[in-house]
Amino acid sequence: MQSKLFTPRFLFVTFAIVIAAISRLLPHPPNFTPIGAMALFGGACLTNKRIALALPLIAMLISDILIGFHNTMIYVYASFVLITFIGIYIRRNAKTSAIILASLISSVLFFLITNFGVWAAAGFENGPAGLLSTYALGIPFFNHNLFGSFFANTIAGDLFWNGVLFGSLYFAKLRFPVLAKA
Repeated sequence: MQSKLFTPRFLFVTFAIVIAAISRLLPHPPNFTPIGAMALFGGACLTNKRIALALPLIAMLISDILIGFHNTMIYVYASFVLITFIGIYIRRNAKTSAIILASLISSVLFFLITNFGVWAAAGFENGPAGLLSTYALGIPFFNHNLFGSFFANTIAGDLFWNGVLFGSLYFAKLRFPVLAKA
C-alpha cells in the first residue's frame, strides 16, 4: 500500500525542487536563479502546507551550505516563506496567468525584503532615507549589459524557472495522468 504522502506527484514535485536547488551550483547570470520559483512551485503543488514550506527551505539550505552563507540570509529565507504562501494561495487556480502574476509579485517581494535586509545589516544607516537609497541602489546594478540588473534578472529568472517547474509538471501530467492527483 502506497503512503498517502509519497504519491507520484509528491515525488515528481520534490525531485523538481531538488534539481532546481542543485542548478544554483551551476554557472548562471547574477540573480538568475530558481529560488523564488522553488518556493512558489512548492507552495502551489504540494498539498501538505508544512512540507510545502519545509521542502524548498531544506533544498535551499543544502545548496547554501555548498555556496556559502551571508549576513542577510534570514531575509532571503523570510521572503522564501512568504513566496511559498503565495504559492499556497494560487494552488486551486494555478493557471498560467496566476502563475505569471504570482511570479512577478514574488520577484518584487524578494527585492523589497532582501534589500531591506541589506539596509538592516548596515545598521539601519540614515533611517528611512537610507532605506530608500538602498532600494534605489539595488535597482540598477546595471553595468550596461544584458545580465547586469539585479531586478531584471530576478524577474526574468523567476519567470523562466517558474515556466520550467510548472511547465514540466504540466507536460508530465499529460504523459502520466497519475501526476494530476495531489
